[in-house]
Amino acid sequence: RRLICSISSKAPAYQPFSKNFLCRVAMAFSMSFLLLLLGPHMARSEFFRITLKKEKRSYQDLDRSAHMNFAPVVTELAAQSPESGKAGVASIELANAYNTQYSGEIEVGTPPQKIRVVFDTGSANLWVPSGRSLYQADLLSTHQGFFPRRSTTFEEYNEEFKIMYGSGPVTGWYCSDTVQIGDLKLQDFTFALVDRFLGLGSIYTQRSSFDGILGLGFGSISVGQVPTAMKALNASGKLQEPVFGFYLGDDEEGQLVLGGTDPAHYVGDFSYVPVVSAAFWQIALDQIKVGFMYDEDQVQVHAMSTRATVSDWTMTLSVSKSAIVDSGTSLLVGPEAQVEAMAAILGAHKVRNLYVIDCWGPAPSIAFTLAGKDYAISGRELILQQSGDWCVIGLHASQAAENHWILGDVFMRKFYVEFDWGKQRVGFAQAKVPAKPDNLV
Repeated sequence: RRLICSISSKAPAYQPFSKNFLCRVAMAFSMSFLLLLLGPHMARSEFFRITLKKEKRSYQDLDRSAHMNFAPVVTELAAQSPESGKAGVASIELANAYNTQYSGEIEVGTPPQKIRVVFDTGSANLWVPSGRSLYQADLLSTHQGFFPRRSTTFEEYNEEFKIMYGSGPVTGWYCSDTVQIGDLKLQDFTFALVDRFLGLGSIYTQRSSFDGILGLGFGSISVGQVPTAMKALNASGKLQEPVFGFYLGDDEEGQLVLGGTDPAHYVGDFSYVPVVSAAFWQIALDQIKVGFMYDEDQVQVHAMSTRATVSDWTMTLSVSKSAIVDSGTSLLVGPEAQVEAMAAILGAHKVRNLYVIDCWGPAPSIAFTLAGKDYAISGRELILQQSGDWCVIGLHASQAAENHWILGDVFMRKFYVEFDWGKQRVGFAQAKVPAKPDNLV
């Protein structure tokens, strides 16, 4: 079966973005990046459909969403099918929070209780918040919690669950219950019921688009070494293939497919890169190229142009030898020295830990060479938001990144990604993305 989840230099004198806007982007980015740094049946042909739709957010939500993706090392079809609405087809809604966070609903317990989660390839556990603890923290108006006493299939374990974030710990207890993703049910699935989540700070206590996290990483990074969702789904025989595919919509709906990929959301064939270690979805990185964009007449274009077709590379970096593909991180994250060198070439200025460029200056281009093939992110594809003549780009420097890069949602919007759990490889194909309007303001 396939389960389809249509899924969520020196600072210049000018301050083109408001303090609140910049804080929101920084906050939404941080949580899953910090998590990332811590530490036999025949398949049937039915399709399980989970439709993604875009959720409009305020600038405050955008900033919180982007910051949320700093995660610790432990953390973290065909929609037009004629079978839609028939038996074997299920739909849930997922949200795209300003291109910085993608989340969707699962159901936990009997009868089912809805919980909104981030589907995160940078972690391997499922955790959901306790409804009682949300009530005590006065957060039930902004989050959906799980109430174990309302479930007839709930079982509690006497074992503590703990993840440490940069802002503080998130703790709870392991338990098991029925977990449903679309129409796929996992009976007696072990997850964490979190009762102390204030360590996440305002990225969680203020309005956010997620309640918990469902990890799609390998079992070796599972906190407590509990079985992962992919392992349980594969063992159940409910997946057509032990793979899943991400399409992250650009200012629109996205999609997650469990058990296959959706040809409606990519063009051409996949190019595969083997996973170098079955922990994170970490692959070998040949080099990084930095330069600018030109049109077909070899005329340099500005960052907002729709005529950019050719990249001219100015600098090549080959220090970092690996990259982690992470759906739970919003931006492109790299070692501080490398990102600062790239920013200098691109004329980007650092404002409150974010990089901004002149929207009408030369269009930047960054390419990651994977298994000998360049995957370029250029011009408007790098831009998170525009304010007047200045644009925030999806690039972040981190001392904690050491010698690897994290290819987050900025990368995954450009390329449809197939995560092959069975063969331990990652496949990339050009995503089918509708053209953006000329005016991003």
